[in-house]
This record gives sequence, structure tokens and C-alpha cells, in this order.
Amino acid sequence: MPVHAPTYTPADLGLAIENLRTSAPLIQCLTNAVVTNFTANVLLAAGASPAMVDVPGEAAAFAPVASAVLVNLGTPHAGQRQAMLEAARSAHSAGTPWVLDPVAVGFLEVRTRFAAELLAQRPTVIRGNASEIPALAGSGAGGRGVDATDDVEAALAPAAQLAGSCGAVVAVSGPVDLVTDARRTVRVPGGDALLTRITGGGCALGALVAAMVAANDGEALLGTVAAHALYSAAAERAAATAAGPGSFAVAFLDALAAVTPGDLSAQAVTA
Repeated sequence: MPVHAPTYTPADLGLAIENLRTSAPLIQCLTNAVVTNFTANVLLAAGASPAMVDVPGEAAAFAPVASAVLVNLGTPHAGQRQAMLEAARSAHSAGTPWVLDPVAVGFLEVRTRFAAELLAQRPTVIRGNASEIPALAGSGAGGRGVDATDDVEAALAPAAQLAGSCGAVVAVSGPVDLVTDARRTVRVPGGDALLTRITGGGCALGALVAAMVAANDGEALLGTVAAHALYSAAAERAAATAAGPGSFAVAFLDALAAVTPGDLSAQAVTA
């Protein structure tokens, strides 16, 4: 079971965000068709540079050039699965950090088998919801499609087991996000329920995790926590002025660019 870790302070998280904004990492996104545009906009707003290179024959060549790679299983048609496996293998071989987002695993057979195949390429970070992570760890059946039906805290043991077996940092999204590397566990509170009412609210977070890890010298735990803290703070800022999901999506992009270290005090929590 993971032990408590020293709290990341607002200064730690602020420096991680500044590293992102000054380095502008190039993030190769192999993601689902529904969220491509929003994911690219989230990366741009946060200070990174998106590259939607998901064509077989190109994906492997691009992964060593990218600062980090995102593999998101939202709409894994055959050609994209080939490109994803190429990119994951190439990233692993080149030492490029890569993030696996196992969308709807457990519930759907093709992507569940494919996600297990991708684990052999040693993702740097695995990010999912409280139903996807236990399913990927082999101790759950998945949720209702892309929606979680399980509690975040119930996913801690499977997340820690998955982190230990894969050597990855594992993040579980929910009302309070949970991040673990099997030895240490960090909880990031905050955010807003409006994130669940826009397309790509969870998927784009995986891309931001990839960017933050790349910008912070591959420090996967810090980068993952900082990405979740920035995302939560931006969501709270956007929700304060939004009239509903549509205006929230626009305000959220603005907030990602505007959040300062001083806005992160509520997110700098470990338990």
C-alpha cells in the first residue's frame, strides 16, 4: 500500500507550470476522433505544442522527436491501433515519456486486449477513471462506457498494484484525483463537475499530463500532480463565470493560460 508523501507546495507546482510554459514541449497525440480539437486547444492554452501524428508508418518516426506521447483509446480503429503500438514501442525504445489513457477498458473487449498489449511498452503514466484503472489492473469490469461507476478511493489498491507492476505513475480522476507511484500517494482536490459535461474533459487531461512530465525532466509523479492541479484550478476559475457547459469550455481554455502559482494553494494537498 502506498505511503504518504511530502506535500507538493504551491511553489513546487508553480515551478512545474512555469517549466511547461517556458519549454513549450511538443506532444504527439494519438487520441480519439471526438476530442482531437479540444485536446489540441488545451495543450496550446497551457503552453505546449500539439502534434496529432497518428498515421501508421509515421507514428513511430515521430515519437523520438516528440517531447512526450499520448495514447488515448477512445476510438481505437484498426489503423490507429497500429499507429499507437508503433508510437508506444518507439517512445519506449527512445526514452520518450508516454501516457496511456485506457478509455472504457473492461467494458469493451477490443480495447481491453489492446490496452494489455500496450502495457508491455512500459507507459510512463497511466491516467483513467475509477472504473478503468481497476479494470486495467485486472480487478474490475469497467464502468458504463466511458463513465466511471466506482469510487476513487476504492481504486487506490488496484492503482498501486498497477503502478508497481508497470513501473508507471497511475492517476485516477474523480472529485478528488488520486496519483500514485506504488510507494507514494498524492491526492489533488478541486475541479468542477462541468468538466464531465463537455467533450474531452478527461481525455485532454492525459495530454496535459504528458506535457507536464516532459517539461519537468521526466519527473512523472510531480508532473502528473502538477497537471491535475493546474486542471483543477482552471476548472474552478472557469466555473465561477460560466453560464453552462458551452461557456465553461471556452472559459476553461482561458483559465489554463491564466492560472498562476497563487491559484494553486487549494490543490497542493497530499493525504
